[in-house]
Amino acid sequence: MINAARLTLAGLLALALAGCAATPQPDLTPPPAKRLDAKTTLENRL
Repeated sequence: MINAARLTLAGLLALALAGCAATPQPDLTPPPAKRLDAKTTLENRL
């Protein structure tokens, strides 16, 4: 009986660890910079 309880607890612990490990890493790359059009580029140079 004690072995069945230990086996059940070990199985639940393994499932909990597997559930935590399955989360994907967040995407931390910044979005691409906006490209300026020709008019804005000329205005910024003045």
